[in-house]
Amino acid sequence: MKLLEGKTALITGASKGIGRKIAEVFARHGANVAFTYLSSVEKGEALEKELQAFGARVKGFRSDASKFDEAEKLIEDIVAEFGTIDVVVNNAGITKDGLLMRMTEENWDDVMNVNLKSIFNVTKAASKIMMKNRKGSFINMSSVVGVQGNAGQANYAASKAGIIGFSKSVARELGSRNIRTNVIAPGFIRTEMTDVLDPKVVAGWEANIPLKRAGEAEDVANACLFLASDLSSYINGQVIPVDGGML
Repeated sequence: MKLLEGKTALITGASKGIGRKIAEVFARHGANVAFTYLSSVEKGEALEKELQAFGARVKGFRSDASKFDEAEKLIEDIVAEFGTIDVVVNNAGITKDGLLMRMTEENWDDVMNVNLKSIFNVTKAASKIMMKNRKGSFINMSSVVGVQGNAGQANYAASKAGIIGFSKSVARELGSRNIRTNVIAPGFIRTEMTDVLDPKVVAGWEANIPLKRAGEAEDVANACLFLASDLSSYINGQVIPVDGGML
């Protein structure tokens, strides 16, 4: 059964990692997929071709969601291409870790702009379309770090905590229009970024997870699939950890 047949979904930051897997799972389940990339041009173009093999309508957009005007144009371009937008997965994010005493203003601002301001920009633009349609689903990517904090990640934790507060507020504002807003909070997930870590460090982290293993990108993608589909039609304003029991 294809859970997203007939729906048009946008996934930001989808050229690699979790975003890429979300785009793949959505395409497999019949969605028309729009996605964004920024620096990874070759990976973005390759993903577009790969997803088209599922028979879905797919288009990648090179766009910086942290810039308000670019986010507005992105939504306009998606509607022009696909006719509407039903689901938005705000996934784009970066880290610039460091202890507070060594953290620069630039590192703080960059993380807040990409991780948090981009969600405001895209949500504001896409909500106009969803309000006319009187339906839609926003899925915003936070982190367990946004719930419990983490030393050396004050900027990242603040941005991810902000996503939770923003999402819960938007859920209350837009719920009467049948627009749902929920949050995914991944824990330790295997991606290209974690593959370069020392295996001993990874093993130490896994030992502290109740399920005793790292998650896979597909675990997060499947949670997004549920929230994007009509199976979750009465779930709004929630934070769903995908963390093996860390929280």
